[in-house]
Amino acid sequence: MIVAVDARALAGAPRGVARYTRELVGALAAAFPDDEYRLVVPGRRAVDALAATVRPRPPGRVVHGVAAVARRPRLARLAGRDARVAWLPAPAPVAVGDIPYVVTVHDLSWEERPADFTAYERAWHALARPRALARGAAAVVADAEPTRAALLERWRLDPARVRVVSPGVPAPAAPRGANRFGRYVLYVGALEPRKAPELLLGAFARARARGLDADLVVAGTGRRARALAGRPGVHLLGAVSDAELEGLYTHALAVVLPSWLEGYGLPPLEALARGTPAIVADLPVYDGTLGGAALRFAPGDAAALADALVRVEGERERLLAAAPPLPSWAEAAEALRGILAAAAG
Repeated sequence: MIVAVDARALAGAPRGVARYTRELVGALAAAFPDDEYRLVVPGRRAVDALAATVRPRPPGRVVHGVAAVARRPRLARLAGRDARVAWLPAPAPVAVGDIPYVVTVHDLSWEERPADFTAYERAWHALARPRALARGAAAVVADAEPTRAALLERWRLDPARVRVVSPGVPAPAAPRGANRFGRYVLYVGALEPRKAPELLLGAFARARARGLDADLVVAGTGRRARALAGRPGVHLLGAVSDAELEGLYTHALAVVLPSWLEGYGLPPLEALARGTPAIVADLPVYDGTLGGAALRFAPGDAAALADALVRVEGERERLLAAAPPLPSWAEAAEALRGILAAAAG
């Protein structure tokens, strides 16, 4: 089976969709060596290709902007006319062509919290037409049941076409280098309004005033980075490599994710696999992914988050003992491959 993959995320910032695309394509290629996954990557920027890669020559925004408006060039043609099915790892402005396709929708943040996005980002989502993409897809993939439920309610999709495929959690590797930050709690993710970095900063300051003996290490990029830069006890690292992230997870007292909403929330699960508990906003998605293996606080409650930061070290053993079985990327690849094969007919 030849699969065309809209892999534009691999040429951009190393954020969630890029990681999701890279890990899942790698798992698919490993589990199904007779298949071919053709990654259509915009622009000339080098990427670590995990399968046959086709790059359109003009700059990415030109190619995909024209495709979204004029319906040319089509993803199927860019990948080769013999592709049988296409996979979109996230909604994006794209013209797929006359082959069936599967689209992954990670969350509905742009509909639920539109003010968190810039004018450019809102225009980009309007151009992508995610609802129309989903309605035209042979199948829609959600990361977790709450997102599936939201898709059915908001977009009135056929329940038989909307499937849940949980992203995987990579197995731990031996961390390289020593712990250079001492005692710290860790934030991993985009520094954007929906992730509530300012809430975390305020709660961290409260917790330090109450005796928290730890710094805050922040791994991520985004337009809210300035709010954290130069604050006492805060180490702003920007984007980090997988090897560096491995060590950060391993040595942290806890991982903190105070988001207003999450479609899945990989960092707490990745940390849990490395023996590090989490502090998270009390969102429905964590009922199925973390269960009792995290301290939760009401979204937006800085005082409750500060309290959790102060007491998490004393509750580490209890939290880790409550850890549920963690999904693997191999399991995710198996499930997605079945959906792609069914879509291909």
